[in-house]
Amino acid sequence: MSEVKRRDLLAGVAAFTGFATVGLLPGTAAAATRQRPGAVRPPTLTAGDKAVVARVDARRALRHLEVLSDEIGWRIAGTRSEHRAAHYIAGCLRDLGYKVELQPFPVADKYLAEIRAPGERLWQCAASPQGAVASVEGTVVDVGPVTEITGDVRGRPVLFDRVVGKETEQARAAADAGASAALIINARSETFPERKPATFAPALQEPVAIPVLGLAGYHGERIRAGAGRLSFEVTHHSGLTSYNVLAERRASLPNPEGKAVIVSAHYDSVPGSPGANDDGSGTALCLELARVLKRLPTQQAVRVCLWGSEEYGLIGARHYVKQLDEAGVAQISGCFQNDMVATSHPPAGTYWLLSVDGADNTTTAAVNAAARRLGYVDQTKGPTARGSSDHEAFYERGIPAGNFSWRGSEAPSQLEPIYHTPEDTIAQNISLERLQVSLELIGCAAYDVARRK
Repeated sequence: MSEVKRRDLLAGVAAFTGFATVGLLPGTAAAATRQRPGAVRPPTLTAGDKAVVARVDARRALRHLEVLSDEIGWRIAGTRSEHRAAHYIAGCLRDLGYKVELQPFPVADKYLAEIRAPGERLWQCAASPQGAVASVEGTVVDVGPVTEITGDVRGRPVLFDRVVGKETEQARAAADAGASAALIINARSETFPERKPATFAPALQEPVAIPVLGLAGYHGERIRAGAGRLSFEVTHHSGLTSYNVLAERRASLPNPEGKAVIVSAHYDSVPGSPGANDDGSGTALCLELARVLKRLPTQQAVRVCLWGSEEYGLIGARHYVKQLDEAGVAQISGCFQNDMVATSHPPAGTYWLLSVDGADNTTTAAVNAAARRLGYVDQTKGPTARGSSDHEAFYERGIPAGNFSWRGSEAPSQLEPIYHTPEDTIAQNISLERLQVSLELIGCAAYDVARRK
């Protein structure tokens, strides 16, 4: 049988499977032929596309996102919060019938603080390793962007606006004045002034005897709006282990070369951020596609991989790739990396196809082709050269990989203003329509690759 005839037969089986199995969107098979959300043209779907489109549902993905972002919240590399997320993800994938492995790797110590303020949800921020590990309670004294303190602040936490490069002087001034802590509100980036400041770990040139916290801009706004009496504890998290969650379902047709398609995302977040869009959205997408793809016939294995510790330098994905021998590298047809796939920020209306070198590869070509079939003409851009996500690790070993994301129309560096902040929540930063589009684009593209030899 020719390869073309084999693929057509496989697609027909897939379509029948997709339409005949429970769990379809309302409207059953007819829903798969309607104009897609926000598309400028009607779809021209293959039978394989229809099997995917008839089943994927952003509302189902949202249930996972609610657990990750609303219930677990910040998911910091190697800490208990990241472990909770890893075990939740692993349980979901096991329930779907995937073979699941938790792949451990060591990560660096973290200094974090959890902050309580009247009328506010629990906050988290990073703390300086050169500051004290202690508990503090008191009403804040706001001194602004200074490096010297003249008033009486004894026994109270002091709130500074960050003077970049002078954090040591600010912390020392607070300690010398008898303050109980130095709280430094991060400054806006000169490179990306439109973005609100995230929490940061103040790097001091010398130790100080009080806790030194790096607050996000949001925290400073809330304190100055009236949440001035705080209690917090700095914790040194040491001996940390992070995990990749690796799941696989075998090919349903003979696969003598052991070929596999990877659909992936990172599930950790930065300190202080519940990471709804970055990258709870990508994680929820992977879990929903795992559900959809679990019974569709394929000629390649489907791997669903959720990386730990991306935010500290792509550590999890690099660990995974480092463990592969050359045969393991050759087995991977492509890695579809999903990072920030659902923002509701209005200007982030372009769906970017990003490869490290800007060249087309199996993944970017498959997503572009899926976009045309779904009717998203001139609404995607790329491939465009950009790293800064887990697809870098695969590119470094010669594996086809792309990063797929909603960003500003002019450049992929245009991210939403609340990127990496405490405001990256479902309520403030998630579009179900964009999540649905992402599910359909990646689902159709990955399945098209998986049903080929």
